[in-house]
Amino acid sequence: MKMNIKSTLTWLLPLVIVTTACSIDKLYQMKQNRKVNPYEQINFNKIVKLYMGKDKTSVGTIEGIYAVSSLVTKKGKGMLSSSEKEKITDRKENYSEVAIIQDKNTSGREYLEVPLDKDYVPSYSVRGEFTGMTEGNILVYKHFESRGRVVTYTFTYDQARDILEGVRTENDGAFTITYKLTYLKLFPKR
Repeated sequence: MKMNIKSTLTWLLPLVIVTTACSIDKLYQMKQNRKVNPYEQINFNKIVKLYMGKDKTSVGTIEGIYAVSSLVTKKGKGMLSSSEKEKITDRKENYSEVAIIQDKNTSGREYLEVPLDKDYVPSYSVRGEFTGMTEGNILVYKHFESRGRVVTYTFTYDQARDILEGVRTENDGAFTITYKLTYLKLFPKR
């Protein structure tokens, strides 16, 4: 009897572990499918179609995969101070990875931005869009935040270094808050 229980447990235990692991993964994927998302969604097939539908290479354009860093500074005079001071309030290095893809199909934007940080998602959120200015390397970036808020940055593109740099400022009483985003192109490289 003891031998029978031991041999049964030998094959039953791995079966239970594998079944449970598969079930948990499936439940996570189903939860992601039902999740209501306030952002425009784009599935992988649409991303591939956008990529394949282009008529030129991505080298030399802003299209590609980027590592994103941010810097937030606060500048102004203190309550009892006569001199102006600048202080770094937040710095995040390579906190996100995004894909910037050309989008000829949607009016009003030339490129869309999709975060690539998550696995097992049925579709990807469009979190921003770039529109070029007539001056060549200057772009306007609209970043979509939660609750429908849209913030706008002015970007420049340094083609020689494959870097996008964006800035936006806000006034908060006696202080000026500056938000800087730096996108370093990871793929395709020159």
